[in-house]
Amino acid sequence: MNQGVSVVGLYVRDQDEALEFYVEKLGFRVHTDAKNGDYRWLTVQHPDQPSFQLGLFTPQAPLVDAATAQALREAVAKGAMPPLVLTVQDCRAAHARMHAAGVEFTQEPVDRYGAVDASFRDPSGNGWKLIEARP
Repeated sequence: MNQGVSVVGLYVRDQDEALEFYVEKLGFRVHTDAKNGDYRWLTVQHPDQPSFQLGLFTPQAPLVDAATAQALREAVAKGAMPPLVLTVQDCRAAHARMHAAGVEFTQEPVDRYGAVDASFRDPSGNGWKLIEARP
């Protein structure tokens, strides 16, 4: 029996805004974009990881009540969620490309712990670490 994680969800304030960011600025591609009433199942994939999807979801019913949805949106906007990690072959080159595409970095590339890393946030406030893969 094969098992594994295929989708990891991420809360975003606006799915269209998130979709534009992840596709146009980070180079992901759309995997699934389906609606069921007010609920939208939206996932993207990194082109080098076709078996893994990143879900771009808004906090809303039926998963949470209105008060919890608002609290989640506020927590995400403050950067309270744990950072995600995007590995690249060359952090400085990826930083330059992404910065030119409009990604706002919170930390420029630095040498640390035997690798190079930088930090950025998506439009909803989710934190990302851009880390150079070790040889």
